[in-house]
Amino acid sequence: TTLLSPPRQILQEGVESSLRQLLIEAFVSAGRVDNITMVMGLHPQYLSSFWKTQYLLLRMDGPLPYHKRHYIAIMAAARHQCSYLVGLHMEEFLRVGGNPAWLQGLHYAPQKLRNLNEINKLLAHRPWLITKEHIEALLKTGENSWSLAELVQALVLLTHYHSLASFVFGCGINPEEDQDGGHGCWPPSPHSDSSPASDDSMGGSGGKDAMQEVEVLMERMKLLQESQLEEEGVTQEEMATRFELEKTESLLVTPSDIADHSLQSNVLCFVEDPEFSYKDFTRRGEQAPPTFHAQ
Repeated sequence: TTLLSPPRQILQEGVESSLRQLLIEAFVSAGRVDNITMVMGLHPQYLSSFWKTQYLLLRMDGPLPYHKRHYIAIMAAARHQCSYLVGLHMEEFLRVGGNPAWLQGLHYAPQKLRNLNEINKLLAHRPWLITKEHIEALLKTGENSWSLAELVQALVLLTHYHSLASFVFGCGINPEEDQDGGHGCWPPSPHSDSSPASDDSMGGSGGKDAMQEVEVLMERMKLLQESQLEEEGVTQEEMATRFELEKTESLLVTPSDIADHSLQSNVLCFVEDPEFSYKDFTRRGEQAPPTFHAQ
């Protein structure tokens, strides 16, 4: 008699096998498995599509040399102040033979790359303001002109890394262990019996600290509920006020103006006009700005 595995177990083993193969391919290709890949590994089909796209953009034939592709990725990520992606592609830029002097800031890069700054800025924050004149200015004949093929690849890279920066922020992805301030990030195993606060399941000590903070807040909420039972006259409004006070005083809430200034300076050196940011294009009482229609 042949014992058959339950359908769910077969499916799970197939997913794990697929993920294992993807991670091996990523490691062989790049020499590392970065934390973005590890997080996306929770959804192997999505990771497969994403990884193939990245591979085509950064490593396959195209009009732009490899080091310039990584520099454009740095410019795009820096526009959103995504230090994780900036650091990752600074390493890749050097690995493929990029000039280390360019990493001192945008002003050290060739003028041709610097000319992308305006369209990078608009694509990142207010893409509806882009007009055909922005495209024409980059394509016009001259020493620092872009060919149409080069510009198409550059624009795809810019928009790709603007989007990826949002993914990095949304998932709270940390730097790799070999980067400054980095630690590992491993997806939780579906068969793991470890506690939620284990390093493997939440990404190193940062995950453990976050879980401890949650436990502290939950304990405070429990005490509030117990005190409510003891005090018959406490209203819902009073309980809501107490809850907000406890939440504010807990370790989960940190002042929004605290920032690593040394890290910011390493990123902002690739940004011109850092004050330029998103502004709603549906402002009432004002003439609507023109939109750029691809057709």
